[in-house]
Parts: sequence; C-alpha cells; structure tokens
Amino acid sequence: MYSLNNPLSKMSKRPKLTPLPPSTPPNPQTLHRLKPPKWAPLNLSQSELSLPLTFPTGQTFRWKQTAPLQYTGTLGPHLISLKHHQDGGVYYHIHHSPSDSAAKSALLDFLNVRISLAELWGTFSSSDSRFAELAKYFAGARVLRQDPVECLVQFLCSSNNNIGRITKMVDFVSGLGTYLGEVEGFEFHEFPSLERLAMVTEVELRKAGFGYRAKYITGTVDALQSKPGGGAEWLMSLRKLELQEAIDALCTLPGVGPKVAACIALFSLDQHHAIPVDTHVWKIATRYLLPELAGARLTPKLCSRVAEAFVSKYGEYAGWAQTLLFIAELPSQKAILPSNSCTIKEKNSAKRKSREA
Repeated sequence: MYSLNNPLSKMSKRPKLTPLPPSTPPNPQTLHRLKPPKWAPLNLSQSELSLPLTFPTGQTFRWKQTAPLQYTGTLGPHLISLKHHQDGGVYYHIHHSPSDSAAKSALLDFLNVRISLAELWGTFSSSDSRFAELAKYFAGARVLRQDPVECLVQFLCSSNNNIGRITKMVDFVSGLGTYLGEVEGFEFHEFPSLERLAMVTEVELRKAGFGYRAKYITGTVDALQSKPGGGAEWLMSLRKLELQEAIDALCTLPGVGPKVAACIALFSLDQHHAIPVDTHVWKIATRYLLPELAGARLTPKLCSRVAEAFVSKYGEYAGWAQTLLFIAELPSQKAILPSNSCTIKEKNSAKRKSREA
C-alpha cells in the first residue's frame, strides 16, 4: 500500500513542499466560531473501531492526531474529531458544519458502520488460526469508505513514496480547498473540487516537490474533467461495477496502475475483496498462503494469483482481512504484539523443523 521506509530518514535530502496560498485564507474570526467541545457517543466499541489502527495505517493521509487517542479530519464541508473515551468507546465532536445531522450521516458512511467487524472477524478466525491470534491484538482495524476523488488523489501521491512525504503532498493539495478551521495547531480544509484542482499546473506541483507524480495528478484531473456528467460522478459510478471492471476503468487514468487501482477500489468504491498487492503483501502471501512461491519474483501474473489466494481464503471481504494482516506487519504496530508472541503456524513450522533435524 505504501513504503514502510522510515518517513523521517531522508526528508532532509528531499525538496521541501512549499504550499500555494489556500483558496480561502484563514480568517481569525472563523476560529472563534468553531463550536466548543461537546462530545457525543458514536455507539461503536473499540473492537468495532480502533482509531490508532485505522487512521495512521495508510488508508488515508488527511486525518491528524490532535490529542492522545484523538484524530481530526474533514468530510466534505464538515470538520470532525473522533476520540476514545476511558471506556474505549468512540465519541465524536463536530467543530464546523452547515448541518450537524448531515455531518453525522457523512461520518457513519465514512466509517463503514453498516459492516460488523465482529461478524467478519469471527468468520475469518474460524478458518484461519493465524488471523484469530492477531485479532486478539488488532481489534478495531476498520476499512474506511472514502470519497473517491480524495482517495484517488491521495494514492496518486503514494507511488514509490513513504508516509511522511505522502502526507506532505496530500496536505499541499488539501490546502487548496476552503478553510474550515484549526484544531490543536492543525489547519483543516475541505478537499478541493476537481474544478479547483484543474487550476493547478504541473509546474506548480513540481516546484512543490511532487516530482513525476505532478503530471499524473494534472493528467488525471484533466481526464476526469472530460468525463460525461463529471469526474466525481464517474468515479462514484464505479461502485456499481464488478471489481475487475472498476480496476480496468481506473487504470485508464494517468499514473494509476493495478495496485493503486486496488487501493482506490477497496478504500472508496465498496470493492471489499480488492487486494492491493505490493512487496509487503507479497511477503505475507508467500509466508502464509502461497509458500511454494517464496523466492520468486513478483510479476503482474503473480499479483493476480496473490489476490485470488486471499479471496479464496477469506471470501467477499478478503480486502478487510488483508488490511489487518498488512497492519500487523507495520513496524509501528508490531510493538502491540507480546515479545514472546508468535503465530500458531510459526510454532507448528518450528516443531516440524525440529523433528526433521
């Protein structure tokens, strides 16, 4: 999904991102109009939504950690914070919105609340002892349902990149949208429309440090602008297609290959069995699902075989299972596991090797 390289290790050697002036300059009076904190329960337990296992793990790069166990972001014109209460339950606060009811509706849709993690993970765990063991420590790792335009632009920025740099690029693009307010020192903007993005040139993006990704973003925006009915509507229509049809359609856009298309399909287009295959997912697959391919070089044909293996193992929500397995491999999340913990399959493998010796 993205590089696991240390995002800070090479930042000093890369060009800095110099943001363009936001389309609507921050107005100090706007800050005073933000609503004072009034938290309301979302009626989601921590096992259904863990904020630290959902937001900073590569699905979206627009939500900021604004306090311990608290994340803030925008959904259209709504500026919202989420946090875990002492009981582990999830609470929300609407900082800015033209309609609180519309904001809550957008939030519930974004969080995919109609899908029960407990039911999904019960099904996965019953057929996979390794998943069952990891689920003890990674409860609440939920797949988000993002706006397709936002998701597409974010993953165009993710190509051969690390989390820190992707975040800076996404912040640059987000800063072109309407200013909504400030929370704990972070400024938040509504994601810019395709019409606003069309005003940004490749030269400006290159000056901001986007490199070769600049032409992909401007090219994709132009391609979307030419779609009958508009690019946003065209992207939304892909939710109604079969997975391969949606991926093929996305791959007609500049800079979108099969992996980026699978990310967009999984995280914004309701394609729950989409499997974004990169080198990290390849390692997971060859370690646990396709051990006979260990040592082979990842090719487009083998990418398809990996995706098929995940779907064969986990079914129509295979993308959700793969997301948890991916998160469990992140260095920042491995610390959650006990130091003496190893999976049942690994234990059995060790026993076999011991007997063979």
